[in-house]
Amino acid sequence: MIPDLKQQLPDELPRVKEFFLARQPILNSDQTLVAYELLFRRASTGPANVIDDLAATASVIAHASELGIANVIGASLGFFNVDAAVLMCDFVNFLPCDKVVLEILETVDVTPELVARVAELAGQGFTFALDDVISHSESLQKLLPLVKIIKIDITGMSKDDMAKLVGHFNKAGKLLLAEKVETIEQFTDCMDLGFHYFQGYYFARPVILSGKKLAPSQLAIMQLLSLIVADADTAEIETAIKKDASLVLTLLRLTNTPAMGITQRIDSLGQALTVLGRRQLQRWLQIILYAEHHKGSHFSSPLLQLATTRGKLLELIAETLKPGDRAMADTAFTVGIMSLMDTLFGLSMNDILAQVAVVDDVSDALLYRRGFYGDLLKLAEYIERIEKTGPLLMPTLKKLGLSIEDLYALQITAFEWSNNVSRI
Repeated sequence: MIPDLKQQLPDELPRVKEFFLARQPILNSDQTLVAYELLFRRASTGPANVIDDLAATASVIAHASELGIANVIGASLGFFNVDAAVLMCDFVNFLPCDKVVLEILETVDVTPELVARVAELAGQGFTFALDDVISHSESLQKLLPLVKIIKIDITGMSKDDMAKLVGHFNKAGKLLLAEKVETIEQFTDCMDLGFHYFQGYYFARPVILSGKKLAPSQLAIMQLLSLIVADADTAEIETAIKKDASLVLTLLRLTNTPAMGITQRIDSLGQALTVLGRRQLQRWLQIILYAEHHKGSHFSSPLLQLATTRGKLLELIAETLKPGDRAMADTAFTVGIMSLMDTLFGLSMNDILAQVAVVDDVSDALLYRRGFYGDLLKLAEYIERIEKTGPLLMPTLKKLGLSIEDLYALQITAFEWSNNVSRI
């Protein structure tokens, strides 16, 4: 537990400069994004310390509005880890009860006071989950009536053991969330067993399929990207776009969204291309590639969210470190958004780069994580996998010359931008 946290006032808690933020996607059985778990880690080059991590979480809860939590989670739910000390603090009420799920660690001592406090908060409308459940212990039974979601870390767990837990908690009418799902095979197993939600990066891991071809719509966009990189005439680009009616409609829709910041209505393709410019056109074509892959869910796929967040974050960091260099910021965005195209297409990155020309700095970053853009991409990946790669964050920040405070502010902006893209 956090020593004497009950006695601490919110202003005495650690500030943003002392910790890192990560948001990890939670998907439903349709593989649509429904929530994020928000993880806060104290800045340290050593192993993660659960006391420090909970103190950081407490700080975030205490300063929820100041730190822009609504911008981090967007329209999704936010999952927070809490222990008894955090739950007993009044500043839990700073969080909107309809937007958060409070995860109680299974290691928490289930006292009558804790049960009473959880019951009180549940009565106020808060939703609770039990985290890292590996059994159905006696102490856990005391909290079970108040808990809606059971999180099961499937790491190293056999399918038979998972089936027993699923059977038990399904009978109790609980929703089941499989945690640390890292492969498509694990996702399939968990689906078969009856899990309702899935947390992990299985959806972002490339599954390379030999002989796979791009869909016609994807190929058309890749060819358009090649025309832009080759600085083709605007008339040639417009002719290529007009060959795909759905692409024309999508571009017009994108141009007329708040995310573009354009006040006048755009009604024609020529007008859209003039307003967008080549830089923005290239950017939106890259985004549309992800949307084409998930036409049923439009812009709500978790892979799109991850790619757009990476792209925007890398762009913002480049702008911060290289002020006034628009070309470097654009290149950084391209590296971020292209970094998941091997997963998107089921092709190797080498095969993708053979179909669309990029400069050497971009290919070095995408293939080998080398150079300035490679460091930016590594930083984004380290944040996403903060539980495993947290100790690598500080050395990378120092190499780039970026402060934790700047990183946090840029993340919030990137999250908000990505959330807006998902509403298109």
